Amino acid sequence: MDFSRAQQIYSSPKEYEVSYNGVSIWIDKLHEDGKTATVHLRHSLEERSEVDVSELKEEYLIQ
Repeated sequence: MDFSRAQQIYSSPKEYEVSYNGVSIWIDKLHEDGKTATVHLRHSLEERSEVDVSELKEEYLIQ
């Protein structure tokens, strides 16, 4: 995913399905470097990771 799309998803009131390495995640924060984000597993608030935005994948829109 490119950083611009990540920003759109992050700031949208809609809920988007985003994955990292095949696992569903939430984007918690986009970093000013324009390359990385802090994310957590959709079902686990405890584990947060900093990842490359380019490795995030938009799956589909949740209705």
